[in-house]
This record gives sequence, C-alpha cells and structure tokens, in this order.
Amino acid sequence: MNIQFKKGALEFLVLLIIKGEDQYGYSLVQKITPRISIAEGTVYPLMRRLVKEGYLTTYFKPSTEGPARKYYKITEEGRERLKSLLAEWKDFTDAVNLFIEESEVDE
Repeated sequence: MNIQFKKGALEFLVLLIIKGEDQYGYSLVQKITPRISIAEGTVYPLMRRLVKEGYLTTYFKPSTEGPARKYYKITEEGRERLKSLLAEWKDFTDAVNLFIEESEVDE
C-alpha cells in the first residue's frame, strides 16, 4: 500500500480506534497491522504528538504480563478533531470517487 496513503490516514485511524476503547501502544499497532501494514515505530511519535496537541491523555494501568502499561484516552478536543477528520475524509473520498467514476465512463 502506498506509504503516503498510510501517513495521511494514520492519525484518523488512531483516533477512531481509541475513541472506541482506550489503548496502549502495542495493542493499537496490533489492531491496525492486520489491515494496514505499519511499522511499530511509526505509531509512537504520532501518539506523543497527539498527547502534546491535547487530543489524547495518558494513564498507567497495571499489567499481569510485566510492568504497568501506558494507556491512551481520547479527550474532548480529540473527539472534535476526529469529527473534523471524518468530515474531511468523506469530502476527500467523495471527490476521488467522482474522478474514478468519470474515468470509468470514458472507458
């Protein structure tokens, strides 16, 4: 899959997943990689940025498999950002789909 497509959608996907349920970094990667191949190292800088921008907060939760895990939780600002990204995504995909449909008519 085109790396630029992935880069453009990753923030959107992360916020969508965390909106449904708080996640720790590795669990988030595990949810994404069956559908979209990403390197684990690409998610952590994004998570730090989303926390810094106020879209996510963090907390630690004990783990039965080792040290406590850092979980990420969406904030109200994050929910607003997600709504904005969803609207932009729909507009973008609608426009792309129109181009695809128009090109198929010419075939």
